[in-house]
Amino acid sequence: MKNLRSLRESRKLSQQKLADQFDLAQSQIQSYETGSYEPDILTLTAFADFFDTSIDYLVGRTDINRKIEPVKAHELSGAEEKLLEQYRRLLPNQKKSLSMFMETLTGEA
Repeated sequence: MKNLRSLRESRKLSQQKLADQFDLAQSQIQSYETGSYEPDILTLTAFADFFDTSIDYLVGRTDINRKIEPVKAHELSGAEEKLLEQYRRLLPNQKKSLSMFMETLTGEA
């Protein structure tokens, strides 16, 4: 695992302390860090959770070392939902006027 060592060192953990945390042998941690042995998916998931990172970062598929939370496409606050409902009730000319007003407010005119 490409980034296990840097994550371990950032937490100031020795290989032995990390191994103890997961009930593994120190030699397993060393093998994971050198790439001579790969962990199973359960161990990989446990490491990702422990270091609050992604499996992709652990194995070197990304340089982003934090978990990326999925964005829900239609997640709106209560206020945003209310505004959308009000907007949908407007007549076409009212929507156009509101759009012009919003452009003026945001400086996007």
